[in-house]
Amino acid sequence: MGNKDALLAGAKRCLNEKGYARTTVRDLASAANVSMAAIGYHFGSREALLNTALIEANEEWGETLAEVLQVETPAGAAPAERFELIWHRVIESFEEHRRMWAVSMEAYSQPDLDPEVRAQLANALELARFGLANLFQGLDDSSDEARAVGTVHQALLSGVMLQWLIDPDRAPSGADLVRGLHLIATDVLA
Repeated sequence: MGNKDALLAGAKRCLNEKGYARTTVRDLASAANVSMAAIGYHFGSREALLNTALIEANEEWGETLAEVLQVETPAGAAPAERFELIWHRVIESFEEHRRMWAVSMEAYSQPDLDPEVRAQLANALELARFGLANLFQGLDDSSDEARAVGTVHQALLSGVMLQWLIDPDRAPSGADLVRGLHLIATDVLA
């Protein structure tokens, strides 16, 4: 493993163990067993390295989510039942990736986020919209419809995850989401 790969692996460990703000350049170099100068050489800054590691960790979680959602739903399941079951599985996966979600929220809320990093994160979010549209609804194109569906799922995912991080016992369940969406749709489409 080269220094760049070692730095990324070490940064992921640091994010998991210490979080975004508390991880220092020294922590990163130590976790990768490289010099502190290697961070600047390969990534330019501590923040760029941490953000790259965070984006990779989110992509890995996306792959895990795809696996979670590949489990068959019962034959003949109604769309609401399928939606509830999928969200139940997504919410269950939060526990396994709790630290990554907390670190993501911490990193994304940095007030002085570098514009280049912000653009990189924005591109990752846009790709995630289409990935979620595909995972949840089977839409595998880049149409306006897929983007709209993915945007709603992304908003749900972010909101449910935030509520779960703060208060897992009272965070919404898949059944809560189905009921809430039904009530909203009934009112909006009336």
